[in-house]
Amino acid sequence: MFVAGQKEMQQMDGYTIEQIGLPGVVLMENAGARVVEEIIGSVGCKNAKVVILAGGGNNGGDGFVIARRLVDLGWKPDLWLLVEQTKITGDAKCHFDVYMNRGLPISSLEEHSLEYLCKALTQADIIVDAILGTGVKGQVRDPLKQVISLVNEFADQKMIIAVDIPSGLNSDNGKIGGIAVKATKTVTFVFPKKGFFLEEGPDYVGDWKAVDISVPPSIVHELNLKLPQMITESIVKESIPKRKQNGHKGTFGHALVVGGSRSYVGAPIFTAKAVLHSGAGLVTMAVPESIYHMVATQNPESLFLPLTEEDGHFSEESLNQLIPKLPQFNSIAVGPGMSRFPGGEEWMKRFIHSLEGQSVVVDADGLFMLRNQLDILQQYNGSVILTPHPGEMAILTNKTVREVEENRLETAKLFAEKHHVFLLLKGHRSIIATPEGEVFINPHGHDALGKGGSGDVLTGLIASFLAQGANPLHALLAASYLHAKAGEDQAKRLSHYGVMPYDLIEGVKCQLNALTKK
Repeated sequence: MFVAGQKEMQQMDGYTIEQIGLPGVVLMENAGARVVEEIIGSVGCKNAKVVILAGGGNNGGDGFVIARRLVDLGWKPDLWLLVEQTKITGDAKCHFDVYMNRGLPISSLEEHSLEYLCKALTQADIIVDAILGTGVKGQVRDPLKQVISLVNEFADQKMIIAVDIPSGLNSDNGKIGGIAVKATKTVTFVFPKKGFFLEEGPDYVGDWKAVDISVPPSIVHELNLKLPQMITESIVKESIPKRKQNGHKGTFGHALVVGGSRSYVGAPIFTAKAVLHSGAGLVTMAVPESIYHMVATQNPESLFLPLTEEDGHFSEESLNQLIPKLPQFNSIAVGPGMSRFPGGEEWMKRFIHSLEGQSVVVDADGLFMLRNQLDILQQYNGSVILTPHPGEMAILTNKTVREVEENRLETAKLFAEKHHVFLLLKGHRSIIATPEGEVFINPHGHDALGKGGSGDVLTGLIASFLAQGANPLHALLAASYLHAKAGEDQAKRLSHYGVMPYDLIEGVKCQLNALTKK
């Protein structure tokens, strides 16, 4: 499924109207009909009190259709017009006229006070937000700002259904214009909007569902639109490496985890455990020799390569021990718990140049060591995967964290293309970008993942799927999705506060079990 912004949706609507010949009033009729279906599915009782808040643009037009169709089904909706009638334009004017020509009931903010509207909202079971839609720019002004504020007072008490997008939320970047409707559910048209997954968007859309209004998704290809794609369960099922029933530990790959230091013993442990628990046949842990005994005690299932160290971190000599071993591994993860140390940049440069074409995942302080020498990644003849969080991405791009977060999609895309890497930009909604300019959005994940060790588990999942034969993109898609879903499911069992890295690994196993059985 693609993810679109305002401009792309306007192009698709325009093509449908002008080239295919389906009028805009028909698209609006279809949109309203789909929202009505969701309302009925949510309540199913004609006695439910529905208050519909309509503006003067296309979003308001959807609201007029919703109200009329509910009346025809025997419901008694309360339609509120929030603008002057003279400000109703375009296709919305057509549907408003149809509504009025039938003599159907309507209330107007021109005629009634906000207190009267508040009384209506108090009596509502469902509030339908058809106020502003995708075209909002800048700050929401009164009286609509006051109306949205009223609606949000009922956010924890009523079902609030947003039509296409919560009013006040920018469909392109997820920013809010001072205020936005906090929806229980958003019924969006054709594709989810970029703003659902960026900035403050996830806090406002609630559950969302994309519905068909007769704008063919194939128009994306007709118009040659370069849209991000959303990671779906079906994509993940295809991305998870397939297992041979007669396979053995050699069949399922051997991953190498290079990391750890005196101060960060746990990180490579989480990574290595994630490797094995997600299907790889073997994992070797290359760690500083002083922490070998601690690591081995907790990871008896792993193989080990203790390396010489200096002051608790890898020494330059450690590479002489490590490099001859590199060809035996199918995938490599470097960085978890490695820490920053003098000479680290040269250590990383020599390490990358010594690889034998395997896919390599670079995380944590491995990223820090690359920050001033990203050109070496373009010279590598294998696939490089970087997995920065926003702070690390800021270091890699010489930007502030705020600048990264304000433009996550474009930042990830341009970086991956420029440096010819696969990039997983972590965050509330992680972004995956490829060297060819493809972008994917993970629709899952929340604060349960916000704990030390969570990223190390993700690194292990990626390395595991690579070792089992997945290409870099498939490994990223599967690992990112399973990791986020595991966090969500484990939070339901343990609370958002209590999910630990080992819980994520257990959750991933449950996810794999469920997906591979379907």
